[in-house]
Amino acid sequence: MTALAGLKVLDFTGLLPGPFGTRVLADMGAMVLRVEAPTRPDMVRIMPPFDSNGLSSCHASLNRNKSGIAIDLKTAEGIEIVRNLVKEYDIVVEQFRPGVMSRLGIGYEELKVINPKLIYCAITGYGQNGIYKNRAGHDLNYLAIAGIMDYTGRQDAGPLPLPIQAADITGGLYAVNGILAAVIHRMKTGEGQFVDVSLTDAAFSLQALTAPPALVGNDQPKPETDGLNGGSFYDCYRTSDSRFLSIAGLEPQFFSGFCMAIGQPELIPLGISKDPATVHQVKTAIRDIILQKTLAEWNTLFSAMDVCVEPVLTFAEACEHPQIKARNMVVDVPMANGETQRQIGCPVVFSATPVQYILSGGHLGAESDIVLQGQGYSTDQVADLKKRGVIA
Repeated sequence: MTALAGLKVLDFTGLLPGPFGTRVLADMGAMVLRVEAPTRPDMVRIMPPFDSNGLSSCHASLNRNKSGIAIDLKTAEGIEIVRNLVKEYDIVVEQFRPGVMSRLGIGYEELKVINPKLIYCAITGYGQNGIYKNRAGHDLNYLAIAGIMDYTGRQDAGPLPLPIQAADITGGLYAVNGILAAVIHRMKTGEGQFVDVSLTDAAFSLQALTAPPALVGNDQPKPETDGLNGGSFYDCYRTSDSRFLSIAGLEPQFFSGFCMAIGQPELIPLGISKDPATVHQVKTAIRDIILQKTLAEWNTLFSAMDVCVEPVLTFAEACEHPQIKARNMVVDVPMANGETQRQIGCPVVFSATPVQYILSGGHLGAESDIVLQGQGYSTDQVADLKKRGVIA
């Protein structure tokens, strides 16, 4: 038994936010059916590298544990297929701009008539209302509009694009939270509902420690002015072999232990200072000392100490780190050809309902035949729909 066994999700999303969220649901046991267009497949499908099945490894990872069907939603027959499927599904997740699904005749208002208990989650860049609701955007734009980019990077270099898609991924996770909250509500009341997730809202909400000083004390964030964005000793420092060491012991006991370890006890009383000149003095002293040894040498010193100092690892090194391995965060997922593909695992560990890694994401419309035959279509009817491009 898995945590979400029996929950059925019809997934119309693409790129990263929605597929990431529905993968979380699928890992936890939900039955996810991914719906794509026959002639305009998800752009992630063309992202290299490609595995031994000829599939994008990114797409295969984001769509593991899901089935797939390709339907042309611009055809009356394609819409009829969706309407029939919705009768059997608990949840619809889509990622089109507001109003697109309604114009096709399969928006929330139309589908809840067919299935009153339906939970319908729409993930968009800016939400279902507001002046930006129909505006195009990507992760960098959402972080910019949310006010986050303004205080990334260094003062002399300007904003720094994040190496991960923070808004997209957070939005996908909020979608999961919203969907499961709606499931609990439905269990109590029997009612479905519409769940509106904005990627910009999701990014904006991440400023949990930045917002209170700004909103209450008008302490507006800027690069390298906050204790957590380079405005204190809390930072990364270059070693003699041009690697980096992260030093984050903000609490007095951690900072004291760190200072004693590097032979600089005189820095201890200065660690709490917010005076820019003092912060510069402390960081300069730390920078000069860390430059004197290799990363390996610092690792040897700090590995047995509990002072919040860790090496900045490459991704390859992180995959091999004993802690990551102990948590099974790199998993071998079966592929359709019998081989396996290494992927990042699910970070939630259940004691009674373990997550599942059944199958890596497959080819476009891989389960179209099975799904439609389960809906009562004959083999000849399915073949005819494929011939006419209604499905793939």
